[in-house]
Amino acid sequence: MTNDTEGPGRTDRRPGIAICAYDGDVEGWDLVEDLSGEVWSPPGARTVRINAADPDALAASLGEHLRSGDCRAVLLVGRTHKGDGFRMQMRAENRTLDRKDRLSRTGPGVARTTAPVADIVRALNAVGLSADASSEAEEDAGSYLLYRVLADLPEGPHTPAVGLLRAPMPADEAAVKKGVKAAASVMAGHMALLPRN
Repeated sequence: MTNDTEGPGRTDRRPGIAICAYDGDVEGWDLVEDLSGEVWSPPGARTVRINAADPDALAASLGEHLRSGDCRAVLLVGRTHKGDGFRMQMRAENRTLDRKDRLSRTGPGVARTTAPVADIVRALNAVGLSADASSEAEEDAGSYLLYRVLADLPEGPHTPAVGLLRAPMPADEAAVKKGVKAAASVMAGHMALLPRN
């Protein structure tokens, strides 16, 4: 039996999932489990917390985590203003943050999420959270970040999973945390262990 945790002379080979609440005021995404400060991680993966920051700095940081191989997935977490349930946003438009122009003159008009959306929606519903998937983008930093990260994905045989989970405005910290854990667990289940060096 192998141990996937880090220790002296041992590298944690579990793939990383970057979890980023880009608004900064979204409660429930800080997945510290107890007073020991241990961060929750889904089976087979490790959680990498990315703190809220300027959207351009966040996009650069998330892209670097993917390019370096430190992370094999990104879960963006924000709020939705379009309903009372959780939403997985399935695409993002090529728009600047202020929505007045194209972000990239040469990039595609729309970037589609690479996360296993249907499985995540099923998992959210299974833990008692009303959830659906939508192709409708919302005019906020979440849609901007989703496009930026998807458009800048590194080329290779294994496309990283990138998704945007939106929590409804009425959702409390416990509900948001439950939703993040359900989504991250599904993403972890789709990733294999990193190859040995």
